[in-house]
Amino acid sequence: MPGGPFRDFEDLLRVVRALALEFKTDTVFIVGSQAILASMSDAPEAATESPEIDAFPANAKVWEMTEAKRTRDGVQPIASEHIDGLFGSESHFHRTHGFYIDGVDETTAKLPRGWRHRAVTVQTEVEGRTVIGVAPAPEDLVVSKIARLDERDKRFVGAIHETHPLDLELIERRIRETDLDPAIAERAVAYIRSLKSKS
Repeated sequence: MPGGPFRDFEDLLRVVRALALEFKTDTVFIVGSQAILASMSDAPEAATESPEIDAFPANAKVWEMTEAKRTRDGVQPIASEHIDGLFGSESHFHRTHGFYIDGVDETTAKLPRGWRHRAVTVQTEVEGRTVIGVAPAPEDLVVSKIARLDERDKRFVGAIHETHPLDLELIERRIRETDLDPAIAERAVAYIRSLKSKS
């Protein structure tokens, strides 16, 4: 299968183009670990070893309302499910490009307040128009990863910090600005402080 085990910047742009074309939108949000490619095209392999890129179109809700009017069976179309069907695991897109798009929405990633104002953007062309991919800034993305903090997330954050040292004080502040269960927030802070001790 083409694509290999590691994602790269071109894969990110391919996702933006695919969703912009399918949903007729000029803006696509990329979240999840591979959003790091928007700000760090040279991210280490340990951070880009993923079979999927999480994304959703900015107009997902409008698309769902428009599509609902077209259906006669009363089924409410869900943008994330539409993405999974067209571009998800085992899809033609997956077989062609060697990775798939995981359809998500704005609630999927636990991101700090104000993350959109700090977001990183990338541009590409679709049918003669400029479309934009929007991804969390590295520190905000790290917060979303350590909110879950499984071994894969630790490997991701550790690899990023080793090659592109993160502002750990800033990340700790951003944890406090995220709607997390207090116990999860404290666990995340403890992890960040453990990275400080290794620096």
